[in-house]
Amino acid sequence: MTCNIEDLEGEVMKLSIEARAQLAEKLILSLDAPSEEENLRFWVAEAEKRLKNLRDGKAREISAEKAFREAKIRIS
Repeated sequence: MTCNIEDLEGEVMKLSIEARAQLAEKLILSLDAPSEEENLRFWVAEAEKRLKNLRDGKAREISAEKAFREAKIRIS
């Protein structure tokens, strides 16, 4: 049986919300978490991007104290 993603999505959307939730959970659990090596690559790439943004003036440094204070205000 061949099925394209649009057809499959259409069939899935006909399911009850409970069945869709169960399917979504199974699909999410079926995804492999990144390996330690991949995770390290992702973090290094993110760190390099942030450093470049700082050096290019697209971002600014703030103290950890200020960052935590602002975070507390936003989640309160």
